[in-house]
Order: sequence, then structure tokens, then C-alpha cells
Amino acid sequence: MIDCHHYQERNCRSCQWLEMPYERQLSEKTAHLKTQLSHLNCDDAVWYPPFQSALSAFRNKAKMVVSGSVERPILGILQDPNDPNSAIDLCDCPLYPTHFATIFPILKDFIGRAGLVPYNVAKKKGELKYILLTESTATGKLMLRFVLRSEKKLALIRRELPELLSKLPQLEVVSVNLQPQHAAILEGEQEIFLTEQQFLAENFNSIPLFIRPQGFFQTNPLVAAGLYKTAQQWIKDLPVTTLWDLFCGVGGFGLHCADGLQKQGQDVELTGIEISSSAILAAKMSAQKLALQNVKFQSLDAANFALTENGEKPDLVIVNPPRRGIGRELSEFLNQMRPHFILYSSCNAVSMGNDLRYLPHYKPVKIQLFDMFPHTAHYEVLTLLVCIA
Repeated sequence: MIDCHHYQERNCRSCQWLEMPYERQLSEKTAHLKTQLSHLNCDDAVWYPPFQSALSAFRNKAKMVVSGSVERPILGILQDPNDPNSAIDLCDCPLYPTHFATIFPILKDFIGRAGLVPYNVAKKKGELKYILLTESTATGKLMLRFVLRSEKKLALIRRELPELLSKLPQLEVVSVNLQPQHAAILEGEQEIFLTEQQFLAENFNSIPLFIRPQGFFQTNPLVAAGLYKTAQQWIKDLPVTTLWDLFCGVGGFGLHCADGLQKQGQDVELTGIEISSSAILAAKMSAQKLALQNVKFQSLDAANFALTENGEKPDLVIVNPPRRGIGRELSEFLNQMRPHFILYSSCNAVSMGNDLRYLPHYKPVKIQLFDMFPHTAHYEVLTLLVCIA
């Protein structure tokens, strides 16, 4: 068990399984996964051992609710979302890199200097709602985002920013996100960049990736790199020349797979589809850095793209959907289209298990659990499916 006084004092219970030995955590997750797939014919599938995480300091991102006062801001969580007095400061959370603890006091000082009054949910007053801090494990550079209710404090933020940058020279991207709604929504649509640089360069397994505001990126870099590497290894010897990467995000899966196949001497055509235009921009930058040919990333609804695409049937379809899964309609469509292989990455084995019910022409041949979220019941799973009919 890692030492966390917030958990011991019952102030934060985000890590529900913190008192559970790690081996038991993994066995509980494995048992849960096998239950979700029990309706499938997995007798011949290879079950790989769970990919383990570090137990502390494994996150690359801190998402902090801002409360308290402008003179004494509190960065952390609200135990009761409607009660500002229930704020818990989590600047020493053991899940963050240890050096984050030296950054937060500087950010608190900046909040005061810029007059960023924390948003009071009960009174519906104030400006600053969240601070989002992300680090690149490849470069050590930081991205800082202020989620504000309005543009009222932009001038003050710009005035104080040079001093902040002098204190934190590793800050490469700073932006303001506007979220004017009185609702439990993390961010709004409008992003205002305060630095010339608009992305963090990251690198997993020699594949350049880019982290941008409003583009999803995994928060456990070690396990994410293992997940992408495994996908690359599983498919690199398969007869694949065309592949779709649906719900592709910043392109991690598709880029790893296309690069791996090309290094095997195969000409590959990759189509990546993601609703987030910010993520698609990052994916295009990665493809350019890799000098990959025949790569197309588009900002579209993944399900709608697949259901209306009349082009050549891909050999491999990669799906990495949000927690709701790909859904019955897309599952049935893929089952009817019958690509030779489907690589399904899921953060919710329940929805994945439901989706696989509508893919009777496929059987799992490789399965591995990735412990992206230690000390909780959540995990990622990667499954390679082969068409058998």
C-alpha cells in the first residue's frame, strides 16, 4: 500500500482499492475480465499476463478543482460538488510525479497575482474552475490550462505570465479554456493559447505523438506505451495492407501499427477517424514526422464514417472507443463487412463484452489486460479478433 494520508483520513477515496495488495488487484481485474468474455469461445485464445503499472507517481496529468480564496487557493477536489467548504488540497497526491509538488505553490502564487477568483459553485460566482497540468515524459516540458468562466481575467493573466514562465521554464504550452456553464463540465469549446507553442511533443516506442488541449491522451504513459507496443507486435506479421483506426485519438494505435507493418516491408494504407479536430491535428503531425505514406486522418464521427464508407474493405479495423463501446450497430456492421482482423482496445470490458456478442463471425485469439488505473477497479484490455466465417 502506498502512503496516502488523504486516503487514511478519508478525505479522498478516488483510489478505492488502495488497501488491496497489488497482486490481488490484478487477479480481481482478471477475474472480472474473464467474466465479461465468458460467453465467447476463448478456449484457444492466448491470455497474456497483465501488464503492470508503477504503483505511485505514474500519472502525467493533474486535473485540479480550484476552490478556496484568491489569496489562499485550494487545488484538489470537492468532496461535495455543491459545497466549497468541502475542498481537499491534493497537491501532494502520490499519483502525481513528485516534482509536481514544487510546481503547485508557484501556480497558487500566480492565481493570487492574476486575481483569479476561484469559482464558487453554490454562489455561481468567481472565474477559475480548474487547473490542468500535463507533462511530457519524453521532454519534461509542461502544458498548463486554466479553465475559466469568462475572458474577464485574460489581461491580468497575460500581464503576469512572463514571471510565471521565468519561474517555470519547463512550461511550454499555456492556454485558457472558457467554460461558462454552471454545470459539471470540465472544459468548453473555446481554447485561447497564451504561448506560441500549442502542443507537447511526446514519444512512445520511437513513435512521435503530440498532446494538445481538448485531445484525449492516456494519463499513464508507461502502460500506454506498453499497450501501443503490444498492438504493434500482435499485427506486424499479419497480411494487412489496409487498416482503419476508428476512435483514433492522436493516432497512437494506427501509427504504431502502420509503422510496424511498413518496417516489415508491407505497403500500408491507414485511415484514422476521430471526432476531436484537436486530436486529428496531432495525429497528422505525427504522421508527417514519421514520413508515413498513404495515411489519412479525418475529424469525423467514427461510427458514421464506417457505416457510410463505400471504399475498399480494410484488412484490419482498430477500435478504441470511449467507455460506452462501439455499440450494436457498428458491431453488426463490422460483423457483416468481415475484415480479416479486428483489434479492440477497451477501457470498459463490460461494454466490450456486449459489443462482441454482435460479432459472431469472430473469435478472440489474443487477450491482455493493461493496468492503466492501479488502486481502482478500472483497467484497459486489448483483444485481437480473427474472422472465422
